[in-house]
Amino acid sequence: MNSNAKLQEQNQSVDELHDLIIDSIHDIKGKEILKLDLRQLEESPTDYFIICEGTSNTQVKSIADNIQKRLKLEANIFPSHVEGTQRASWVCLDYFHTVIHVFYTETRGFYQLENLWSDASFTEYQAL
Repeated sequence: MNSNAKLQEQNQSVDELHDLIIDSIHDIKGKEILKLDLRQLEESPTDYFIICEGTSNTQVKSIADNIQKRLKLEANIFPSHVEGTQRASWVCLDYFHTVIHVFYTETRGFYQLENLWSDASFTEYQAL
């Protein structure tokens, strides 16, 4: 398989993974979903951020739990690190090339990751 075919296959699987993540967020009625493509930025910590929010700590935890559950069951993928589940105001799920940030609404407004990485390419997903 030539390198272009490998790259296309990898991108397709990344797109499928992101679709599964977005669908998992929609399952629990997550809001304000953004995907940031950081690949063109020089010192980015990962290739992609997916950011969303919930309106309560319970919803934030439920969104994060649903993402982990579905990725495990449907794609056999496990996070390399999970942070923030105890307080559930900001849960971070690290899947190496994609890092998912699930925020409580006020916490997201305080940290404003979108502004910090404003040079990234943004994809916005509508709530269902």
